[in-house]
Amino acid sequence: MVSPVRPRKLAKVPFVEMADGRLQGVVSSGSDIGRVYVSSITAGTHTFNCSTNNNRPCGGLYGSLCKHLRSLVDEAVLQYGVERVAGYLRVELAEGDRLADCLQGGVERTQGAAVFSRFLRHLSYLELPVTTEPIAELHWFPATGAVS
Repeated sequence: MVSPVRPRKLAKVPFVEMADGRLQGVVSSGSDIGRVYVSSITAGTHTFNCSTNNNRPCGGLYGSLCKHLRSLVDEAVLQYGVERVAGYLRVELAEGDRLADCLQGGVERTQGAAVFSRFLRHLSYLELPVTTEPIAELHWFPATGAVS
């Protein structure tokens, strides 16, 4: 677990991760409280995709980053820091460059089910009662920061 570089507002982008060779996450719809988008940008090629959680394409995806993808990048920078995100995506930034503006890949349709499933799994931990006892599924995590 990496502590955020700066605090994030989780209502807009409740889930962001760098995994499976992509920057990916879940972004809330600006117009419908019941809709979320699964957005991703592939490292290296910078191809991207954005669709609803039931795989309907984002209406703002016209060959460049939609507002959901831009929000994902901005929140990833808050979470992990611009150097780490740029390094993961393999982007060279010049002084003053905005990371989202340097991503020039095209649309590549991908399935967001795995990302959305991980997001739902993370949400399920919020429903657990507060306890200091170990959680069975997380028993493999070390109990302290020190490993013997």
